Amino acid sequence: MLDAKPRTPTSRPASPRTAGPRIAGPSAPSAVDRPSVPAQARARAPRDHRPRGLVARIAGATPPQRDRAVDALRAFAILGVVLGHWLVTAIVMTGDGQLAVSSPLASMPALAPISWVLQTLAIFFLVGGYTAAKGYRAGEAYLPWLLRRMTRLLRPVPFLLMAWVPAAGGLLWAGYSADTVQSLVKLVLSPLWFLGVYGALTALTPLVVRLWNRLGVWGAAVPIGVTAAVDLTRFGLDGPAWVGWITVLAGWLVPFYLGVAWANGKLESRRTAVGLLAGGAAAAAALVMYAGYPASMVGVPGSAISNLNPPTLAAVAFGVAQVGLALLLRRPLARWMRRPRVWAGVALANLSAMTVFLWHQTAMMAITVGAALSVGTLPGLHTVADRPVWILDRLAWLPVFAVALTALWATFRGFERPRPRPRKR
Repeated sequence: MLDAKPRTPTSRPASPRTAGPRIAGPSAPSAVDRPSVPAQARARAPRDHRPRGLVARIAGATPPQRDRAVDALRAFAILGVVLGHWLVTAIVMTGDGQLAVSSPLASMPALAPISWVLQTLAIFFLVGGYTAAKGYRAGEAYLPWLLRRMTRLLRPVPFLLMAWVPAAGGLLWAGYSADTVQSLVKLVLSPLWFLGVYGALTALTPLVVRLWNRLGVWGAAVPIGVTAAVDLTRFGLDGPAWVGWITVLAGWLVPFYLGVAWANGKLESRRTAVGLLAGGAAAAAALVMYAGYPASMVGVPGSAISNLNPPTLAAVAFGVAQVGLALLLRRPLARWMRRPRVWAGVALANLSAMTVFLWHQTAMMAITVGAALSVGTLPGLHTVADRPVWILDRLAWLPVFAVALTALWATFRGFERPRPRPRKR
């Protein structure tokens, strides 16, 4: 950008501030800063849209005290959710030309370890507890604080819902049955449960912080105990199935609570992280091998028990192990985030995290349905996921899904965050 000329030889130039996009999170700057230059100079200076210029602007807009490892964990959690859904969801062409939803995990149980890598929800809640505790100050007005966080979380959701009203009508017009359309719409809407739980735990942040102040790290034993009691009621005492939905909040409160502990300076030692990883992994393995819990950490069509819907004690133990692993990776991630290009990618992913989360299923279905209508059955896209070769075929489609998601991201990312208002002169 061109330097401004002083009006008089004795005038002092305004001290410039670094320009750049806003970085999401509790420590983000309140507005986009611009160098103080006259309008004519600003108009003459072409904005640098080259990757190197963008990287420099993002680096300049990042506060030095920002914990970049937290943003990296969030970005990896998003990547895990997207790849997990794309790899374990099969939309199969039936004999009558309709589409049915299936999963390779149902016909190939040996693929369960894939769910151990790509089921990253506990990381989301860990980071959520961390950022909520960092962003909340005791004594501040609760409703304005909650409104800011809920607006940031829910702003892009109505646009997804509005887009799928005509999309569902178009699928019916194309000849798909109501059952097929319902199954596809369910794939789009099912991830929204996460927003409800995440929003509820965020709203409970003041109570969670009070629990932390009173009980410390041992407060995590409360929701773990509730989850264990619910599972005992469901599976051991043949209680009603609806009791399990208590764990939707109690189960995910565990990593959220550990995030609050992390924000308060605990869980910093390597010994603690190793203990969480080893203890959680051992508990999850014992529950799977000796208590009859499924090995898959995601729901499998046709399975009598799902570890995720609602979360079981095995899913909670697995989440504790994930928390330990995340804490172990924090320092290596922080060093990695010092690379400007790597940090720029992570920062951009966080700026559009909700857009990617909301639209990734739509991207997969746009390619799947579009190919079915225009070409017909294609391997890895419409075929039954009952052989290992299906995984190889599906991997070849992931770049195509990514291109479709990029197009949707470019279309809808502007709805996630409002444009900054121009400053009054």
